[in-house]
Order: sequence, then C-alpha cells, then structure tokens
Amino acid sequence: MATQEADRGLLSGWLGAQACPVIGISTERERHELAFACDAVVQDASEASELIANIEGAPLAAMVLVQLLRATEGLAAAPALVMESLAYATLQDGKEFRRWLARTERPAAAVPQEEGPPVLIERNGAQLSLCLNRPARRNALSVEMRDALVEALEFAALDSSVSEVVIRGAGRCFSAGGDLSEFGSVSDPSTAHAVRSTRSVPQLLARCAGKLRCEVHGAAVGAGMELAAFGARVQASPDTFFQLPEIRFGLIPGSGGCVSIPRRIGRLRTGLLALSGRRLDARTAHEWGLVDQLAFPAVAARSARA
Repeated sequence: MATQEADRGLLSGWLGAQACPVIGISTERERHELAFACDAVVQDASEASELIANIEGAPLAAMVLVQLLRATEGLAAAPALVMESLAYATLQDGKEFRRWLARTERPAAAVPQEEGPPVLIERNGAQLSLCLNRPARRNALSVEMRDALVEALEFAALDSSVSEVVIRGAGRCFSAGGDLSEFGSVSDPSTAHAVRSTRSVPQLLARCAGKLRCEVHGAAVGAGMELAAFGARVQASPDTFFQLPEIRFGLIPGSGGCVSIPRRIGRLRTGLLALSGRRLDARTAHEWGLVDQLAFPAVAARSARA
C-alpha cells in the first residue's frame, strides 16, 4: 500500500510538471484519485477528442492556459490577474493569434456608435446598478464600455455607502464577449499589458466582489462569462448559455476568467470549458456553482420584448 501511494505521488508530480495539457479519462471525473493532477477530466475517448482537436489547433495557447491555471490556483486574485494579463500578452504576439487575425473576417467598428452611454448607471440608495448598453452589438466589451465600467467600479470600490453593485445587460443577451473589431488593434503586447494594468475591469470587480450581483441572460460568452463569475451572487435566466471560445483565436480568457471562473467551479471544470470551447447551459452552470440562482430578472424580460 505504501509503495502504491508513493507511486501515485510520483505520478501526480510528474503529470503536474508537464508543459502541456494533461487530459484524464475517467467515469469518476473529478473524484478520481489522480484527477487533481490533470487539467481536465472527461468521461470517454470521444469526449477527449473534442479537447484534443482544439489543443492541436492552438497548442501554444493551450499550454499557456493550463500553466496559468495551475500557477494561480490558490493565489490571491490581484497577483493572479497580473499573471493572467502577462500570459495573455505573450499570446497576443504569438503565431496562433496572428494566424487567426489573418484568416478571420471581423466586424467593422460601429460607426456611428449606438445612442446613449455604453453603460447606464443608476444609483438607488445603497445600490449602484450598471447596465451594459450596446444591445445592437450584443454588449460586446469594447474600449468605450471598458472605460465606462472602470469609472463606475472605481467609484463603487471607494464609496463605502455603496453596499450592492448590480450588473446586467440591455437587449437580448448579457454580453457576447470582447469586441472582435478591436482584436489586434493595440500596437504591441507590452502596451496592451500596461493598459490592462491601469484600466483593469477585472481588478476592480475583484475589489467589489463582496457586494457584486450579476443578472445574466442570453449569451454570456468570453468576457461576458468572465465578468459575471466575479459576482458574489450570479442570477441567470433559463435561456442563458456560457462559453469560453478564446482557444480558437490562439488566446486564453483574458478578462479575468482564468481567476474568476476557477474560484467558482474549480480548475478542472474551467480547463474543460476553456480547452473545449463548448457551451454550458444555465441548468448545468447552476449545478456546477457558476450560477447561484436560476431566475429571469425583470429588466431582462423587458429588454427581450423590446
């Protein structure tokens, strides 16, 4: 027995030191004794093939993803977010992301811009409500929306009279993720990291996390999922789906998701979602703990009928 335990310890250490994704296959999934040494656990070989195809399509991004998730597991949010930004910057100048940029026809920037501010802000007593307000672009997280969120969240973090911050989205979905028309627009990765360090929505969300509630409906993709996962309480309508598609771009989740999501559903399930790019429905998200309550916020219902 002692020898078997020693062997398992050696095997676990060896697996955890590999500079590549380690995929476990077990019907026990996360309950298997070696699961913690893996980066994702699937039930059978056919399920593993989905992950392998994405890994083979972007092996560098997959490697950086799992190394980051391992390194930041148990780390405080602030330094973990710095590490995420540095890892993301590394891939922004990588051949996999450049290849995606070269072959992908991306939407043009919105001209003219949609009417109204990018984030609607309402103060009601101790509650600060923030509504993502670019419904025609599915509330894609653009530079203008990022800057508006930073301004509002800085206020919420500094003002002790704000006891609750609620974030929701206008229109038919919460957020479809980063604005693809802006991908690759920063001159160099070090500048991009500097911008993320000084205008960081994830860092501010982490500071406000204890009083943050997110009301999610429709799509919560990429940055939309990452942002929502910071909430101390997450409500989602039954039609909500979550997705992390970044590996297909040669990138990793870079809006705080490598920090916020594992703290809700664990490193293995985060690795599974990020490596596969699969959709996660609201009911499963609730079972996993990504969502605290299945509900349909009144504001979402009004927006969906608009």
